[in-house]
Order: sequence, then C-alpha cells, then structure tokens
Amino acid sequence: MSAIQPITDPLTVPFVLSWSLLESVSMQAPIVASGTAPVREVIKDGKTGLLADFLNPDEIAEKAIQLLSDYKLGEKLGKAARAHVVKSYDFEKVCLPQHLRQINALVPKAKAIALPKSK
Repeated sequence: MSAIQPITDPLTVPFVLSWSLLESVSMQAPIVASGTAPVREVIKDGKTGLLADFLNPDEIAEKAIQLLSDYKLGEKLGKAARAHVVKSYDFEKVCLPQHLRQINALVPKAKAIALPKSK
C-alpha cells in the first residue's frame, strides 16, 4: 500500500477569502492557515495567526503543534486577528459602505442607494 500523497494540483489552491475564516477570527480563534493570497489578507504570520505552505502537511502540523503548545501565543494571535477583522471587515462600517459606493458609481445619482441609518 502506498503512502497518501498531498494534492498538488494548483486548481485546488483556495482563491477566495472564506467567510468561515472571518467568522472564526472574529471570535478570537487562533488560526493555522495556508499561506495563500486570500488568506494572507487576514492572517499575517506571527501577528494574527500562523501561516504554512498549502502543500506542506508537515509544516501545517508543526504550526498546529506550536499553537497548541503555547496558550499565550494563541491568545495574543486571536486578539490581534479579531482587532484586524473588526477594523477591516465590519459589515456596517466598512463592507456595506464600500459596496454601495461601488454600486452608486455605476448608476445615475437619482437612482443611488443610500446607506441605511445606524440604529
């Protein structure tokens, strides 16, 4: 029986930022993630999480062991990651206003969508 080989097809590499990553980080969960471009938008290695090569299971395991062995590191990374996500991805303060600006740039001013008033 042969050993299991890692997937090396480049089409399997994540190419979008996942909502589950943002949700986990927003709850201060310490993260070990692949160092793919969309993930690097949120996770800065050693600052907001730990990154490993997507195709290197040994490196992923090493980073997971590092995180599981150091509670204080996980706590520090989780807090920093949450602060980054709240600042950069808050729906009402960041994402919705950006989307509405982009939409409104495409339509006549009379049809522009107003930003809902905060509660």
